[in-house]
Amino acid sequence: MNQPKYKRVLLKLSGEALAAEQDGILNFSFMETVAKQIKRCLDAGVEVAVIVGAGNIWRGRQGTGMDRCRADHMGMLATVINSIALQDVFLRANMDAVVMTSVEMKAFADTYTSRDAIKALEAGKVVIFGGGLGTPFFSTDTAAALRAAEIGADCILMAKNIDAIYSDDPRKNPEAIRYTDVSYRQILDENLRALDMTSAIFCMDNGIEGYAFGLADPENIYRAVMGEAVGTAIHC
Repeated sequence: MNQPKYKRVLLKLSGEALAAEQDGILNFSFMETVAKQIKRCLDAGVEVAVIVGAGNIWRGRQGTGMDRCRADHMGMLATVINSIALQDVFLRANMDAVVMTSVEMKAFADTYTSRDAIKALEAGKVVIFGGGLGTPFFSTDTAAALRAAEIGADCILMAKNIDAIYSDDPRKNPEAIRYTDVSYRQILDENLRALDMTSAIFCMDNGIEGYAFGLADPENIYRAVMGEAVGTAIHC
């Protein structure tokens, strides 16, 4: 049996990836498929943390005319809704899972500390980070980068709605170049829309690897963990 490439990963899921195609905000059938692949990773000895966005419910920029802080607070709360939904799916898939939030909400989740998160990962639990950083003006990308550094993740797995990082949007530009390997400096210099600039700079400064791939086939999660070439490697 092949050995996993990574021992501990942080999987970033977009809220849009969890959305139901028609009515409703969550596609539980799809989430169950994602859960099966995460369980395969756990069974292979990989420790998995998950951070999820909230684009299926609310993005701060939707609050036109709103105070930016309040609009972002709504987005952070929406990530907690998604986190609790994922926890339920994971538990039903026979995985132990805990939600940790950046701000205290004891009735719904544990309050995040890196020490408790690492302890849970070492115990074989999936740790789901909700609430972003608890601070407005910062994206889920940045929250993922900081949490990855704090828990000592080997890689941030970026499960996206496009199968790799491209020079342009391939859905609009058929001439867009597909990258198998990029640096954070290249992402910044070429303004590649792989992740936001704050998180790219943080990852570059802290030596955090990334790997971007498509989530249309959830098995890509397992393939990426095992070191298969299914997307774009991001390095410092």
